[in-house]
Amino acid sequence: MNAKVTMSAPRPPRQLDVRPLMAEGGEPFPKIMAAIAALQPGDTLALITPFMPSPLIEKLQGEGFEARPERRHDGAWETRFRRGDA
Repeated sequence: MNAKVTMSAPRPPRQLDVRPLMAEGGEPFPKIMAAIAALQPGDTLALITPFMPSPLIEKLQGEGFEARPERRHDGAWETRFRRGDA
């Protein structure tokens, strides 16, 4: 018996740029957490912020997320949060 296993390609990261919201004086945390809550196992959120979100990185790493911050060419930070596989 040959069982065929198909691997689906990883989905591209969801992107959330909170810079416009922050420039207007808005609080991005609720929007970020809603985007994080919507991630399925293996999904990634690319969060774009005007600074490295160190407290958020620590919080989400404590909840089992992988975090990979990188400085962008425009001076902003893009942090990719990946929900662990189930």
